[in-house]
Amino acid sequence: MSIDKNLRTIRSDDVQPRYDWNRHLPALGTMGVDFEERVNYRRLHDYRIGRAKQVLEASELGALLLFDVNNIRYLTSTKIGEWERDKLSRWTLLTRNTDPVLWDFGSAAVHHRLYCPWLKPQNVRAGLVGLRGTVHPDFGLIARHAKEIFGLLKEAGVEKMPLGLDIAEPAVLFELQKCGLRIVDGQQIMLEAREVKNTDEIALLNRAAAMVDGAYDVIYQMLHPGVRENDVVAEVNKFLYAHGSDDVEAVNAVSGERCNPHPHNFTDRMVRPGDQAFFDILQSFMGYRTCY
Repeated sequence: MSIDKNLRTIRSDDVQPRYDWNRHLPALGTMGVDFEERVNYRRLHDYRIGRAKQVLEASELGALLLFDVNNIRYLTSTKIGEWERDKLSRWTLLTRNTDPVLWDFGSAAVHHRLYCPWLKPQNVRAGLVGLRGTVHPDFGLIARHAKEIFGLLKEAGVEKMPLGLDIAEPAVLFELQKCGLRIVDGQQIMLEAREVKNTDEIALLNRAAAMVDGAYDVIYQMLHPGVRENDVVAEVNKFLYAHGSDDVEAVNAVSGERCNPHPHNFTDRMVRPGDQAFFDILQSFMGYRTCY
């Protein structure tokens, strides 16, 4: 099966290793082993690039400029601390004709060059735009990077085609428009690409769900009069991070009269005899998330 006629060809046996899909989905361990097929992360990376290229080429867009950290990870297989999720200061550019270019915080960019050999060193750059407005546009960083992006689009021959953008600061959008670029919704393109999962993605989703299965058993063992909602949240966080979670986004713990209407949070309320209790666990394993 050809995923990308220009850059990559992924064989059908690479996308779908031998597996009987009439059996239960595998809940694989996280160790690398030599005695069975587990998640192949380089195959996963190539598949995701192939999917994005496939959907991009089927659209009117010439390129995608992405600030959503989930989209950045999908294209580059890079992740830094959870603190970066709301900063909007990492981004990646994917054109029809080139591999993704990634801009990151300076030390992170150096790390990627050392430890991410699937990215070309020249495609990993240090960059900074607005940090959610804390770096004023008049300082010039946003304008400089907008011109840099336009230059890369021109080199790829797609500067006259629409540029798909997922999320960004308004100042970034305005500077891109000043360069003469037509900006359109790129988030739907990425969602279309990410919709179709390969074997490795399905295995990672199943692993993420298995971790939450274990977390619910922790909750079951804890639930008795006197335990507080925040006590449960603390133990679930401990369990998930100990088992490899890269982000426990939220543990909603709601009990008793707080269950209706559902407030989507937790407090220090103490569970009482006969209470109803409700829990929702949102966490990520290798970027694959639960809302369970």
